Amino acid sequence: MQIARETLLRSYRAMRTIRDFEERLHVEFATGEIPGFVHLYCGEEASGVGVCANLTDNDTISSTHRGHGHCIAKGVEVSGMMAEIYGKSTGVCRGKGGSMHIADFSRGMLGANGIVGGGPPLMCGAALSHKTLKDGGIAVAFYGDGASNEGTTLESLNLATVWKLPVVFVVEDNGYGEATGSSFAVAGTQKDRAAGFGMPYLECDGSDFFAVYQTAGEAIAHARAGNGPIMLHVHLQRWYGHFEGDAMTYRAAGEVAEAKRDHDCLDLFRKKVTEAGLLEHAELDAIDEAVRDEIESSVVAAKAAPLPEPADLLADVYVRY
Repeated sequence: MQIARETLLRSYRAMRTIRDFEERLHVEFATGEIPGFVHLYCGEEASGVGVCANLTDNDTISSTHRGHGHCIAKGVEVSGMMAEIYGKSTGVCRGKGGSMHIADFSRGMLGANGIVGGGPPLMCGAALSHKTLKDGGIAVAFYGDGASNEGTTLESLNLATVWKLPVVFVVEDNGYGEATGSSFAVAGTQKDRAAGFGMPYLECDGSDFFAVYQTAGEAIAHARAGNGPIMLHVHLQRWYGHFEGDAMTYRAAGEVAEAKRDHDCLDLFRKKVTEAGLLEHAELDAIDEAVRDEIESSVVAAKAAPLPEPADLLADVYVRY
C-alpha cells in the first residue's frame, strides 16, 4: 500500500491533534468551567482519521455524542471547536451547540449528535442529495455498537439499500454501549446484520491507521462508484469513560492500561513509518510541538472569548431558502 508522504504527515497531525485536544479537555473539564457533558475520543483516533483521509471536501459525515475526533479528522478548525465546547460566541456554532452538537457545514461535518443512532438517517438524506445532484460525493455515518441496536440505524440500513445510496456505515465498536458490553447487548454479528440488508461488509483493527485507511478506502470507493451502501466495522478501544466523570467500574482491572501499552494508534503509526524510513522522528516531534502550541492557544482564546448575548437567543433558529 502506497500512501503519499503529505497524507502521512497530515494524518499524523490529525491524530496528534485529536489526542492532545481530548487530553487537554480531560484536564479542563475537571475545573468546572466547561458546561454540559464531554465524551472523549482518546484511543480511537486512527478510526476517524483513517476514514476521513479518504474523503474529499465535498463528502459529508455525521458523528455521535463522541464527536470531537470526527470533527478534527474532517478539518473543523480547532480554536472554533474549543470555543464551542466552552459555550462561547466565537465557537463554530456560536456557543449554542457545545460538545455534543458541534457542526460545520462548510467542512461537510453535519454534526455530532446527542441522540444515539441519530446520525445514520441524516446520512441517508445527505447521500440522497449527493446521488440526486450527481456531485460525486458520498456520505459517511459514524456510530457505535450501542447505536447499532437502534431502530433508526436499522431503518437507515434498509433505506440505503433500497435506494442504493452512496453511504458508508462505520460502526466504531469500542466494546461498550455506555456501560453495557456489546458482547452482552448486541445479538449476532455486525456482518450478519449487513448481510440481512444485502449490504457488503468490511472490518479492520481500529488501532492500526494503515488498516483503517486501506479498508475505508475500499468501502468509500465502493460507495463512490455507485454500488450502493456498505458497512465498515472498526474494532477499537476508548481510554476514558463513556463521559467525563464515569468511574468505569464495569471495565476489567488493567484493561485500559493494556490498551494504552499495546494498542496506542499514535505509537504504532510512529513505529511503522520511522522503521520503514517513510518519515523521520524529528518531523513527527515537530508536529507534536506545533500541536501543543495550537491546543494551548485555543484554550487561552476560548477562556477569554465572550459568552453569547441574550439577543443571540433567537439567531440561527430558522433558515431561509
